[in-house]
Amino acid sequence: MIREFNVVIEKDSDGYFVASIPNLRGCHTQAKSLDILMERIQEAAELCLEFENQ
Repeated sequence: MIREFNVVIEKDSDGYFVASIPNLRGCHTQAKSLDILMERIQEAAELCLEFENQ
């Protein structure tokens, strides 16, 4: 099943990109580049969904 979520991306004062998914409680990550950030937020979303379904 494919699910889509909105991702909020901000840049902090240290230059890191921070991503969160508001509809998934506790789902957030950070990285120096947007490419890595997108990989990490996808992984975080999968883990959050797995945790929710337990």
